[in-house]
Amino acid sequence: MTDVPACCAASRAHPTVRPPRASNPAPNPAAASPPSPPATEPPPRRTVQLEGGLFRMGTDREDGYPADGEGPARRVRLDAFALDATTVTNADFAVFAEETGWVTEAERYGASYVFSGLLPGPPDPAARAVAATPWWLEVPGADWRRPEGPGSDVIARMDHPVVHVTWYDAEAYARWAGKRLPTEAEWEYAARGGLEGARYPWGDEREPGGEHRMNVWQGEFPTHNMGADGHLGTAPADAYEPNGYGLHNMCGNVWEWCADWFHPSWHATGPRINPLGPPPTGRKVMRGGSYLCHESYCFRYRVDARSSNTPQSSAGNIGFRCASG
Repeated sequence: MTDVPACCAASRAHPTVRPPRASNPAPNPAAASPPSPPATEPPPRRTVQLEGGLFRMGTDREDGYPADGEGPARRVRLDAFALDATTVTNADFAVFAEETGWVTEAERYGASYVFSGLLPGPPDPAARAVAATPWWLEVPGADWRRPEGPGSDVIARMDHPVVHVTWYDAEAYARWAGKRLPTEAEWEYAARGGLEGARYPWGDEREPGGEHRMNVWQGEFPTHNMGADGHLGTAPADAYEPNGYGLHNMCGNVWEWCADWFHPSWHATGPRINPLGPPPTGRKVMRGGSYLCHESYCFRYRVDARSSNTPQSSAGNIGFRCASG
Protein backbone atom coordinates (compact mmCIF):
# COMPACT_ATOMS: atom_id res chain seq x y z
CA MET A 1 0.00 0.00 0.00
CA THR A 2 2.85 2.38 0.74
CA ASP A 3 6.56 2.45 0.20
CA VAL A 4 7.36 5.65 2.04
CA PRO A 5 7.76 5.99 5.82
CA ALA A 6 4.19 5.51 6.94
CA CYS A 7 4.65 7.48 10.14
CA CYS A 8 4.85 10.39 7.76
CA ALA A 9 2.57 9.64 4.85
CA ALA A 10 0.38 6.97 3.35
CA SER A 11 -0.06 6.33 -0.36
CA ARG A 12 -3.26 5.53 -2.14
CA ALA A 13 -2.74 2.87 -4.77
CA HIS A 14 -6.15 3.57 -6.26
CA PRO A 15 -8.13 5.03 -7.84
CA THR A 16 -5.90 6.24 -10.65
CA VAL A 17 -6.51 9.96 -10.85
CA ARG A 18 -5.57 12.12 -13.80
CA PRO A 19 -4.66 15.81 -13.59
CA PRO A 20 -7.63 18.09 -12.80
CA ARG A 21 -9.93 18.73 -15.70
CA ALA A 22 -11.82 21.90 -16.52
CA SER A 23 -14.99 20.31 -15.13
CA ASN A 24 -14.29 19.18 -11.58
CA PRO A 25 -16.36 16.03 -10.85
CA ALA A 26 -18.91 15.86 -8.07
CA PRO A 27 -18.03 14.32 -4.70
CA ASN A 28 -18.77 10.74 -3.79
CA PRO A 29 -22.54 10.68 -3.22
CA ALA A 30 -22.11 8.08 -0.48
CA ALA A 31 -20.17 10.54 1.67
CA ALA A 32 -22.28 12.50 4.17
CA SER A 33 -22.31 16.26 3.67
CA PRO A 34 -19.59 17.79 5.86
CA PRO A 35 -20.03 21.04 7.76
CA SER A 36 -18.98 23.98 5.63
CA PRO A 37 -16.25 26.14 7.18
CA PRO A 38 -16.84 29.87 6.80
CA ALA A 39 -15.61 31.08 3.41
CA THR A 40 -14.80 34.54 4.69
CA GLU A 41 -11.82 36.32 3.22
CA PRO A 42 -8.72 35.12 5.09
CA PRO A 43 -6.03 37.57 6.23
CA PRO A 44 -3.82 38.75 3.37
CA ARG A 45 -1.22 36.12 2.58
CA ARG A 46 2.31 37.31 3.24
CA THR A 47 4.73 36.49 0.46
CA VAL A 48 8.49 36.57 0.94
CA GLN A 49 10.69 37.73 -1.93
CA LEU A 50 13.87 35.64 -2.18
CA GLU A 51 16.94 36.77 -4.09
CA GLY A 52 18.04 33.36 -5.24
CA GLY A 53 21.67 32.80 -6.15
CA LEU A 54 24.09 29.99 -5.40
CA PHE A 55 23.46 27.68 -2.44
CA ARG A 56 24.50 24.23 -1.24
CA MET A 57 21.64 21.77 -1.69
CA GLY A 58 21.50 18.30 -0.14
CA THR A 59 23.88 16.68 2.34
CA ASP A 60 26.74 14.21 2.55
CA ARG A 61 25.83 13.16 6.08
CA GLU A 62 24.93 9.51 6.49
CA ASP A 63 22.81 9.75 9.65
CA GLY A 64 19.69 10.39 7.60
CA TYR A 65 18.40 8.38 4.66
CA PRO A 66 20.96 8.25 1.83
CA ALA A 67 18.66 5.92 -0.13
CA ASP A 68 16.18 8.82 -0.41
CA GLY A 69 18.71 10.74 -2.47
CA GLU A 70 19.55 13.34 0.18
CA GLY A 71 23.02 13.63 -1.31
CA PRO A 72 25.36 14.46 -2.73
CA ALA A 73 25.72 17.99 -1.47
CA ARG A 74 26.03 20.18 -4.57
CA ARG A 75 26.00 23.80 -5.59
CA VAL A 76 22.75 24.90 -7.22
CA ARG A 77 21.92 28.31 -8.64
CA LEU A 78 18.38 29.72 -8.58
CA ASP A 79 16.79 32.80 -10.05
CA ALA A 80 14.86 35.10 -7.74
CA PHE A 81 11.41 33.87 -6.72
CA ALA A 82 8.77 34.40 -4.05
CA LEU A 83 7.34 31.95 -1.52
CA ASP A 84 4.38 32.20 0.81
CA ALA A 85 5.43 32.71 4.42
CA THR A 86 3.11 29.90 5.52
CA THR A 87 1.38 26.89 4.11
CA VAL A 88 -2.09 27.36 2.66
CA THR A 89 -4.59 27.35 5.53
CA ASN A 90 -8.10 25.99 5.90
CA ALA A 91 -9.36 29.58 5.64
CA ASP A 92 -7.52 30.04 2.35
CA PHE A 93 -8.77 26.77 0.93
CA ALA A 94 -12.35 27.49 1.99
CA VAL A 95 -12.36 30.62 -0.17
CA PHE A 96 -10.93 28.66 -3.10
CA ALA A 97 -13.54 25.90 -2.72
CA GLU A 98 -16.37 28.43 -2.40
CA GLU A 99 -15.33 30.50 -5.42
CA THR A 100 -14.50 27.63 -7.75
CA GLY A 101 -16.65 24.75 -6.53
CA TRP A 102 -13.51 22.63 -6.40
CA VAL A 103 -14.04 19.11 -5.07
CA THR A 104 -10.92 17.48 -3.68
CA GLU A 105 -9.75 14.00 -4.60
CA ALA A 106 -10.53 12.78 -1.06
CA GLU A 107 -14.10 14.05 -1.35
CA ARG A 108 -14.54 12.30 -4.70
CA TYR A 109 -12.99 9.09 -3.44
CA GLY A 110 -14.99 9.23 -0.20
CA ALA A 111 -12.08 8.58 2.19
CA SER A 112 -8.60 9.66 3.18
CA TYR A 113 -5.83 8.53 5.52
CA VAL A 114 -6.00 9.51 9.20
CA PHE A 115 -3.52 8.76 11.98
CA SER A 116 -5.43 6.50 14.37
CA GLY A 117 -4.14 8.30 17.46
CA LEU A 118 -6.07 11.42 16.47
CA LEU A 119 -9.47 9.75 16.15
CA PRO A 120 -11.95 11.10 18.73
CA GLY A 121 -13.27 7.59 19.44
CA PRO A 122 -13.13 4.00 18.22
CA PRO A 123 -12.42 3.81 14.48
CA ASP A 124 -15.20 3.23 12.01
CA PRO A 125 -15.38 -0.53 11.34
CA ALA A 126 -15.17 0.37 7.65
CA ALA A 127 -11.82 2.12 8.16
CA ARG A 128 -9.11 0.02 6.53
CA ALA A 129 -5.65 -0.10 8.12
CA VAL A 130 -2.42 -0.16 6.16
CA ALA A 131 -1.20 -3.69 6.88
CA ALA A 132 2.42 -2.87 7.65
CA THR A 133 1.59 0.32 9.57
CA PRO A 134 -1.77 -0.10 11.29
CA TRP A 135 -1.73 3.38 12.80
CA TRP A 136 -2.73 4.66 9.33
CA LEU A 137 -6.43 4.18 8.64
CA GLU A 138 -8.31 4.91 5.44
CA VAL A 139 -11.31 6.61 7.07
CA PRO A 140 -14.57 6.95 5.13
CA GLY A 141 -15.66 10.58 4.99
CA ALA A 142 -12.30 12.06 5.98
CA ASP A 143 -11.37 15.09 3.88
CA TRP A 144 -10.10 18.63 4.27
CA ARG A 145 -13.31 19.78 5.98
CA ARG A 146 -13.35 16.76 8.32
CA PRO A 147 -9.71 15.93 9.06
CA GLU A 148 -10.52 13.03 11.40
CA GLY A 149 -13.63 11.92 9.53
CA PRO A 150 -17.34 12.40 10.32
CA GLY A 151 -17.84 14.29 13.56
CA SER A 152 -14.73 16.44 13.11
CA ASP A 153 -14.40 19.84 11.45
CA VAL A 154 -11.96 22.70 10.93
CA ILE A 155 -14.04 25.51 12.41
CA ALA A 156 -11.52 25.99 15.25
CA ARG A 157 -8.58 25.29 12.93
CA MET A 158 -9.05 27.84 10.18
CA ASP A 159 -5.49 29.11 10.70
CA HIS A 160 -4.03 25.58 10.49
CA PRO A 161 -2.64 24.10 7.26
CA VAL A 162 -5.22 22.54 4.98
CA VAL A 163 -4.64 18.77 4.83
CA HIS A 164 -6.10 15.80 2.93
CA VAL A 165 -5.17 17.52 -0.33
CA THR A 166 -3.48 15.64 -3.16
CA TRP A 167 -0.81 17.08 -5.41
CA TYR A 168 -3.52 17.70 -8.00
CA ASP A 169 -5.62 19.63 -5.47
CA ALA A 170 -2.60 21.71 -4.48
CA GLU A 171 -1.71 22.44 -8.10
CA ALA A 172 -5.29 23.53 -8.81
CA TYR A 173 -5.28 25.94 -5.85
CA ALA A 174 -1.94 27.39 -6.93
CA ARG A 175 -3.22 28.04 -10.47
CA TRP A 176 -6.35 29.71 -9.06
CA ALA A 177 -4.17 31.93 -6.88
CA GLY A 178 -2.02 32.91 -9.86
CA LYS A 179 0.93 31.04 -8.41
CA ARG A 180 2.54 27.59 -8.62
CA LEU A 181 4.07 24.93 -6.42
CA PRO A 182 7.74 25.49 -5.56
CA THR A 183 10.42 23.35 -7.12
CA GLU A 184 12.28 21.10 -4.72
CA ALA A 185 15.40 23.27 -5.06
CA GLU A 186 13.42 26.43 -4.31
CA TRP A 187 11.85 24.78 -1.29
CA GLU A 188 15.22 23.76 0.19
CA TYR A 189 16.83 27.13 -0.54
CA ALA A 190 13.95 28.83 1.27
CA ALA A 191 13.89 26.36 4.17
CA ARG A 192 17.56 26.95 4.92
CA GLY A 193 16.89 30.60 5.66
CA GLY A 194 20.36 31.59 4.52
CA LEU A 195 22.24 29.06 6.68
CA GLU A 196 24.88 27.00 4.88
CA GLY A 197 24.67 23.26 5.50
CA ALA A 198 22.56 23.48 8.68
CA ARG A 199 20.32 20.58 9.67
CA TYR A 200 17.32 22.75 10.57
CA PRO A 201 16.11 26.20 9.45
CA TRP A 202 17.67 27.72 12.60
CA GLY A 203 20.86 25.63 12.98
CA ASP A 204 22.02 22.14 13.93
CA GLU A 205 20.38 21.78 17.36
CA ARG A 206 16.78 20.63 17.26
CA GLU A 207 15.70 22.42 20.44
CA PRO A 208 18.27 25.13 21.16
CA GLY A 209 18.20 26.10 24.81
CA GLY A 210 15.27 23.74 25.29
CA GLU A 211 13.05 25.83 23.02
CA HIS A 212 10.77 23.99 20.63
CA ARG A 213 11.05 25.37 17.10
CA MET A 214 8.79 22.96 15.22
CA ASN A 215 5.86 20.59 15.56
CA VAL A 216 7.07 16.97 15.52
CA TRP A 217 6.35 13.81 17.52
CA GLN A 218 7.49 14.02 21.14
CA GLY A 219 7.55 10.68 22.97
CA GLU A 220 7.35 7.05 21.87
CA PHE A 221 6.09 6.60 18.32
CA PRO A 222 3.35 5.59 17.59
CA THR A 223 1.85 4.97 21.01
CA HIS A 224 2.47 8.11 23.06
CA ASN A 225 2.90 11.71 21.98
CA MET A 226 3.63 13.97 24.96
CA GLY A 227 2.85 17.07 22.91
CA ALA A 228 5.81 18.84 24.51
CA ASP A 229 6.02 21.22 21.55
CA GLY A 230 2.45 22.34 22.23
CA HIS A 231 0.60 20.31 19.62
CA LEU A 232 -0.61 16.75 19.04
CA GLY A 233 -1.92 17.25 15.52
CA THR A 234 -1.39 20.23 13.24
CA ALA A 235 -0.33 23.60 14.61
CA PRO A 236 -1.30 27.01 13.24
CA ALA A 237 0.49 27.72 9.99
CA ASP A 238 2.45 30.57 11.57
CA ALA A 239 3.35 28.75 14.79
CA TYR A 240 6.90 29.16 16.11
CA GLU A 241 9.47 31.74 15.09
CA PRO A 242 10.17 32.09 11.35
CA ASN A 243 13.51 31.25 9.81
CA GLY A 244 16.03 33.80 8.59
CA TYR A 245 13.94 34.52 5.51
CA GLY A 246 10.72 35.03 7.47
CA LEU A 247 9.17 31.65 6.58
CA HIS A 248 7.19 29.65 9.12
CA ASN A 249 7.16 25.89 9.73
CA MET A 250 9.49 24.82 6.95
CA CYS A 251 10.12 21.71 9.04
CA GLY A 252 7.49 19.73 10.92
CA ASN A 253 3.73 20.35 11.03
CA VAL A 254 2.80 19.06 7.55
CA TRP A 255 4.59 17.62 4.56
CA GLU A 256 4.62 20.05 1.64
CA TRP A 257 4.06 19.09 -1.97
CA CYS A 258 6.68 20.29 -4.46
CA ALA A 259 6.39 20.60 -8.23
CA ASP A 260 9.04 17.98 -9.03
CA TRP A 261 8.68 14.31 -9.79
CA PHE A 262 10.73 12.22 -7.37
CA HIS A 263 13.80 10.17 -8.22
CA PRO A 264 16.44 9.05 -5.68
CA SER A 265 19.48 9.66 -7.87
CA TRP A 266 18.51 11.92 -10.80
CA HIS A 267 19.76 15.09 -9.13
CA ALA A 268 23.25 13.63 -8.58
CA THR A 269 24.00 14.41 -12.22
CA GLY A 270 21.03 16.63 -13.04
CA PRO A 271 21.00 20.35 -13.86
CA ARG A 272 22.54 22.78 -11.39
CA ILE A 273 20.75 25.90 -12.60
CA ASN A 274 17.03 26.22 -11.78
CA PRO A 275 16.53 22.41 -11.71
CA LEU A 276 12.97 21.30 -12.39
CA GLY A 277 13.30 17.63 -11.48
CA PRO A 278 13.32 14.46 -13.56
CA PRO A 279 10.78 13.28 -16.14
CA PRO A 280 7.58 11.73 -14.73
CA THR A 281 8.24 8.88 -12.30
CA GLY A 282 4.80 8.32 -10.78
CA ARG A 283 5.68 10.00 -7.48
CA LYS A 284 5.91 13.65 -6.45
CA VAL A 285 8.40 15.17 -4.02
CA MET A 286 7.32 16.09 -0.50
CA ARG A 287 9.52 18.10 1.84
CA GLY A 288 9.69 19.16 5.49
CA GLY A 289 8.33 16.26 7.53
CA SER A 290 5.24 16.51 9.72
CA TYR A 291 3.84 16.34 13.22
CA LEU A 292 4.14 12.55 13.00
CA CYS A 293 7.88 12.45 12.34
CA HIS A 294 10.08 11.05 15.11
CA GLU A 295 13.83 10.50 15.06
CA SER A 296 13.44 6.84 15.97
CA TYR A 297 11.36 6.08 12.90
CA CYS A 298 11.21 8.96 10.42
CA PHE A 299 14.03 11.45 10.88
CA ARG A 300 12.84 13.50 7.94
CA TYR A 301 12.08 16.81 9.60
CA ARG A 302 15.43 18.19 8.33
CA VAL A 303 15.90 20.74 5.56
CA ASP A 304 17.95 18.24 3.52
CA ALA A 305 15.51 15.33 3.96
CA ARG A 306 13.09 14.35 1.24
CA SER A 307 10.28 11.93 0.61
CA SER A 308 7.61 11.28 -2.00
CA ASN A 309 4.09 10.12 -2.57
CA THR A 310 1.79 9.34 -5.47
CA PRO A 311 0.13 12.56 -6.67
CA GLN A 312 -3.36 11.18 -6.02
CA SER A 313 -2.62 10.44 -2.34
CA SER A 314 -3.98 12.46 0.56
CA ALA A 315 -3.54 12.23 4.31
CA GLY A 316 -4.01 14.21 7.48
CA ASN A 317 -0.41 15.45 7.47
CA ILE A 318 0.11 16.59 3.87
CA GLY A 319 -0.33 20.21 2.82
CA PHE A 320 1.44 22.77 0.62
CA ARG A 321 2.54 26.36 0.14
CA CYS A 322 2.74 28.37 -3.06
CA ALA A 323 5.54 30.04 -4.97
CA SER A 324 5.63 32.62 -7.73
CA GLY A 325 8.14 34.23 -10.04
